[in-house]
Amino acid sequence: MEGISPEVGAILRPVLPDLAGEMIREIGAQVPDYSRPLEGPFGVTLRYGVERALRRFVDTIEHPEDVRASDQRTYIELGRGEMRQGRTLNALLAAYRVGAQVSWRRFVEAGVRADLEPDTLYRVGEAIFAYIDEISGESIEGYAAEQSAMAGEGQRRREQLVRLLAADPPPTPEALRTAAEHASWALPARVAALVVEGVPAERLASRLGSGAVVAAIEEPDAAPDTDNQQPRQVLAFVPDPDAPGRRATIVNAAGSRHAALGPSVALAFSARSAARARRALELHATGAIEGDGLILAEEHTATLLLHADPQLAAEVAAARLAPLGELRPAVRRRLEATLREWLDQQGRIDDTARALGVHPQTVRYRLAQLRETFGDALDDARGRFELALALRVRGD
Repeated sequence: MEGISPEVGAILRPVLPDLAGEMIREIGAQVPDYSRPLEGPFGVTLRYGVERALRRFVDTIEHPEDVRASDQRTYIELGRGEMRQGRTLNALLAAYRVGAQVSWRRFVEAGVRADLEPDTLYRVGEAIFAYIDEISGESIEGYAAEQSAMAGEGQRRREQLVRLLAADPPPTPEALRTAAEHASWALPARVAALVVEGVPAERLASRLGSGAVVAAIEEPDAAPDTDNQQPRQVLAFVPDPDAPGRRATIVNAAGSRHAALGPSVALAFSARSAARARRALELHATGAIEGDGLILAEEHTATLLLHADPQLAAEVAAARLAPLGELRPAVRRRLEATLREWLDQQGRIDDTARALGVHPQTVRYRLAQLRETFGDALDDARGRFELALALRVRGD
């Protein structure tokens, strides 16, 4: 240490054996978290840390070039240990400060007995407190590293649980229970899957609350969002989705992002909820499902059913709407809009006109055109049903 002769180390070293015990007693008296009996692993660790700190300090005075990097690991591991025990660093850092005060008193006494100059004693004092700052920094580093590791492990376990909940075929009940225990997730009776685009998984998790499990998901052909480097979709499983206030929480969590909520299902059918939420979001992107804000899959079951076999649905739509293909595009669009609204309004002319913003006579005129185009299909229940399905598949 700068300005301190190596001979000072030889004066201080004889103090160390008794000093370690005194420091431990003083730490126990002044730091409540360390006031318990110093037995077992805790006591061994604390005594080892104190003795190692004292030896390392004197070693840096006598032979600074020989101080080993392994000594640094001691205080990094002490910081890690505090995190693993679920404590803050306050107690450990307080113990370091108490140790510095005790050692400063005893080193001054030893220096006075050896007739050290006051300037040398001051330098030793400065060195002690600088040294405490150094090992405190090492423990803070260890604490932060363990905190990050534990957070990463917790997230990995939650992601594994999300994958199991979305798996088809589903996992065994035993496998699901084990994954839930590892993720510290209490298995609910019912869940709903929420899929949100372009939001960090951590942010969605914080908005949904601690009961939800959340993980980023990727599709094989999906590219990341290059603007914010977030995965295209995040999947969450929300427990007890029918509980009071839960829907509002989900809506607020999704915000203005593209999002879809699967149906509320028994836990064993969680993958079904996830599949429907993801499919609803896909259909919203194509225009087959319209609307702003959170898409509720349970409100679009007919559309989901129709698009379960896209090829067949497209063939049905093409076949049933083929007569319109012979008309000019502008006429075809007007007649399709009128037919869709007329079917939705169950044949009520005035309601159809209000929905379209036209005169009822205009609706009657267009219906006459449609009957001429489709023949008896508009007067046949099966024909109207097939036209309604075809228009829903077309979605434009």
